[in-house]
Amino acid sequence: MDHDDSLSDRRIDAIRPLVTPRELAAKLALSDTNRQTVLDGRSAVRRSLAGEDDRLIVVVGPCSVHDPVAALEYAGRLSEVAARLADELVVVMRVYFEKPRTTVGWKGLINDPGMDGTFEVNEGLFVARDLLLHVLDLGLPVGCEFLDPITPQFIADAVSWGAIGARTTLSQIHRQLASGLSMPVGFKNTTEGDVQGAVDAVVAAAEGQVFPGITADGEAAIFSTTGNGECHVILRGGASGPNFDADAVSDAVARLEKAGFGGRVIVDASHGNSAKDHRRQPVVAADIAARIATGDRRVVGLMLESFLVEGRQDPAFGHAAELTYGQSVTDACIGWPSTVEVLAELADAVRNRRHAPVG
Repeated sequence: MDHDDSLSDRRIDAIRPLVTPRELAAKLALSDTNRQTVLDGRSAVRRSLAGEDDRLIVVVGPCSVHDPVAALEYAGRLSEVAARLADELVVVMRVYFEKPRTTVGWKGLINDPGMDGTFEVNEGLFVARDLLLHVLDLGLPVGCEFLDPITPQFIADAVSWGAIGARTTLSQIHRQLASGLSMPVGFKNTTEGDVQGAVDAVVAAAEGQVFPGITADGEAAIFSTTGNGECHVILRGGASGPNFDADAVSDAVARLEKAGFGGRVIVDASHGNSAKDHRRQPVVAADIAARIATGDRRVVGLMLESFLVEGRQDPAFGHAAELTYGQSVTDACIGWPSTVEVLAELADAVRNRRHAPVG
């Protein structure tokens, strides 16, 4: 039967071909060294989540990448610090390409790489994957948020840790997606501060799921998963207030244990936990570090929004060259000097915990 335009696609303005995941991977293939960096990163995160490795996971980097050159300079600096603190920290670079919007705005490097409203998605996918390979070349494992359910097919093989954001934790589509991903995945509590929703997401993603998607050849298919037992909760605060304090962590751990999952969480120092003030991220990190130093093992990781230059600036649609180099165009970030100080403080806390009484 012919397609009936009077019934379908009434509001579709244009349809353009999309590169297939296999085509993109063929053009930008992971080297053997890249593959090992991905696998080692996944293993290190997995072991820390399971309590088999006492190092602290730190997912740190720009809120959302808009300038690959600045992001790669950041990666170069971070790789040096990560190597120096490797005995205490599992450093994963935050390389986010998709930005969820409460209403409208720039949707990220993959969707609009030119920040000019042309939405050259094929170019965005190429630029994003190319950046991931360059970061991996530095020996840094990568963390990404998965927002669009199709995008992971293009980049997930290069990712060591994944996140499902506060706006999509309750989404069945994203829980299904996480159940089939090959890396540990964190679910954030909702923007309202609901932690149980994230716990429920962990439970759902651990089960096998069946859902439609696209293959590496870009064909529609039905996927059956075995479930992802490496999912976990990320506490990021919310409208109800911060939730990084000891009581909030205890509550989240109790909820996870009741659901039959390990009692360990990651804390996001930004968003609701810093009242959306980037200058409070080091305060949150210091609080967590103090508890770690005295023996607390329930917080196994910390997330930080960090870039070369502190603060934020508005996206310059059509005038990206006029932006301040190395400064976020989405959420405000701490700058590089503050980042180095926070990482050193967290590493000290892990060293002190190794000498703290057990119990």
